[in-house]
Amino acid sequence: MDLTNLALFRTVALEQSVTRAAQSLQRAQSSVTTRIQQLEEELGAALFLREGKRMLLTERGSTFLAYAEQLLALADEARQALHPQDPAGSLRLGTMESTAAARLPQPLARFHRDHPQVALEVSTGPSLPLLEAVLARRLDCALIAQPHSWQQGGWQAEALPDGVDAQPVFREELLLVLPADHPPVEQPEQVQIRTLAGFAQGCSYRHIALSWLGAGGPPVRVQEVGSYHAILACVAAGACVGVMPRSLLKLPRQAPAVRSVPLLTLDTLLIRRRGSASIAVERLHERLRSPE
Repeated sequence: MDLTNLALFRTVALEQSVTRAAQSLQRAQSSVTTRIQQLEEELGAALFLREGKRMLLTERGSTFLAYAEQLLALADEARQALHPQDPAGSLRLGTMESTAAARLPQPLARFHRDHPQVALEVSTGPSLPLLEAVLARRLDCALIAQPHSWQQGGWQAEALPDGVDAQPVFREELLLVLPADHPPVEQPEQVQIRTLAGFAQGCSYRHIALSWLGAGGPPVRVQEVGSYHAILACVAAGACVGVMPRSLLKLPRQAPAVRSVPLLTLDTLLIRRRGSASIAVERLHERLRSPE
């Protein structure tokens, strides 16, 4: 199978539009359409459902996308293996939103300065979906937090899958944030507000907060939000509690007045598939460990 056609197919699948894919790839729309049709003829299967201008994957298209991601990732890894001192190609990095905001701007700017030939693609999400994307080869590496559970008065780290390698790059102090007028808190049962503003399921910080809050007091309800700004807004309004790393509260901006309670200190991990060999990921790891 032609790698160019696979790359076109992946872009159309992500954009759900031939027009947007053509713009992204700087190709003629007719050329993209023709190549997708050729790929479908070669495979003997319809990969997309056409709904007006929208291109939605069929069931077979979704199956094929997983293989296309693996083939493209292996091809890129093979190219890099032949030039170990000269990282190039694409590097797909996934990261938690808090890490992207508080930790990555300067290291990634320096990485781009040092390795301009690497096309760095950054996406954000909760830890569990990022982990699954790395295992499925949709991402080359990701920055996640390892889930922890509160057991018998102490924190217990939960095991990561066997198929990933993990290296610590940042140390974070995780805080429970409460409205400024909330009484002091030392134990879970002292938290009077029983609604947690947090990200969707799969977020390690949400898992940690629910584990600790669930150790005492009434049940906890989750109000799902899409950003840390929204979490802080909900907390400042007195409607929710939240959880976030201290580094995020230190960002140079006007933060609302909140009360914070330390929960635990944990590592942000750079994960990749076990056995993968990418010089670009190695250089990124070096930059994250030594951002200056």
